[in-house]
Amino acid sequence: MKKTLRVILFAAAVMMIATGCTKKEGMAGSNAEKPTINLWSFTNELPGIVEKYQKTVNDSFNFTTTIIDTTDGSYQPALDQALQNGEVDIFGAESSFVLKYTQGDMEKYAVSYEDLGIDINDAINTADIAEYTIDIGSNSRGQVVGLGYQATGGVMIYNAGIAQKLFGTDNPKKVSEAVGGGSGSWDKWLEVAKKCADMGIAVCSGDGDPWHAIEAQAEKGWIVDGKLYIDPAREAFFDMAKFFADNNLTNGTQDGQPEWFADMAEEGPKPVFCFFGPAWLLNYSMKNNVKGEFGNWRVTDSPVGFWWGGTWIIATKEAAQDEAKKEVLKDLIYWITLDPTSNGLLYQWATGTFQWEFETGTKPESNTKDAVSSGTVMAIANGSVDICDGQNIFDYFIPAGVYANGKNKTQYDEGINLLWRDQVRAYAAGKKSRAAAIATFKSDVADQFGLEAY
Repeated sequence: MKKTLRVILFAAAVMMIATGCTKKEGMAGSNAEKPTINLWSFTNELPGIVEKYQKTVNDSFNFTTTIIDTTDGSYQPALDQALQNGEVDIFGAESSFVLKYTQGDMEKYAVSYEDLGIDINDAINTADIAEYTIDIGSNSRGQVVGLGYQATGGVMIYNAGIAQKLFGTDNPKKVSEAVGGGSGSWDKWLEVAKKCADMGIAVCSGDGDPWHAIEAQAEKGWIVDGKLYIDPAREAFFDMAKFFADNNLTNGTQDGQPEWFADMAEEGPKPVFCFFGPAWLLNYSMKNNVKGEFGNWRVTDSPVGFWWGGTWIIATKEAAQDEAKKEVLKDLIYWITLDPTSNGLLYQWATGTFQWEFETGTKPESNTKDAVSSGTVMAIANGSVDICDGQNIFDYFIPAGVYANGKNKTQYDEGINLLWRDQVRAYAAGKKSRAAAIATFKSDVADQFGLEAY
């Protein structure tokens, strides 16, 4: 999960000051007959999962963990070098850069789940894995080389009290109808934005809130046939951002910044009607910042389907050449990403019963219920959460995963998105003309990524 937005790290440090990384031996002991699995990660979440598997399911292996923070782009260069040196058996890749390892420059190091011995088609069907996660986790030949354990399909997260003022109800189905939930259009939602403005309410915190849905609405990605391409759906973001600015419809925040979190705490200039995001935004970012009435939030359909974030689990071809390691990785990856039973990680994650101890020495009673990659699991799990006053959030996060599109992404999205949003904000603030902003964007992309525009 993206480090700046999903803050679930414990207080114990996971990186050495001098090198930015930590190496730690697993807990299975030093039995030399057991294979040692070399795990790479950018937080201690994945090591905690592997440790839990080792302690409760299968202790036939040792593992060594290398954790390198993604701050300043440290993780990828170190991981790339380790892959080239044959020092990695399994690793996590975050949504902003996973395509580099599944179907981009580093794809050649990833082994397919099928080659590990997993009956992947049957497992995907049984677990009901969302299609967008499969698209992102498949290599250029269509083989699945990575899957996640979280579901990061997005919904609209709204303030129930404000919904009562706007619509006379906070019922999720009624609110969905009012905002055009699932329609693929922003028209109804923008009408609600005008109504919010008349009542002194911000429809959302800033233009970044709907951006991830707008980004996902694009038919094509940023790169088409080796050139920069601006999809019409993404170019329309200029119009929405300008509309927001000219009509004072938001609090003008940027997602991930202190002012954005202050809006979650209901401490901004104007009360905020809604945010857009996956379950992790609700369960971690919002839950940790709400200071008003705690159970005053609900979830419903976003006008446009989207996804945001997640971690994909990838094993290496070199590890798969070692039969002992291959057997461990096969079962471990299945348990993390595909096991639909109550014994698997997915059920524990969805029901809030997963407990991790990696590098902390503590064992919390439970963790937050979270949306997971398996629709089968979410259908049988109780997704009732306190922040939504007992609403079963899985009723909306299951279809959110179905609506999400994973075919319009590229390995350079994180960097290109930053350049794009900088220019959109410059235009919306009246600092540049639309044409000048787009020209600057194209020039910046050419300079940083060597991509000429259509």
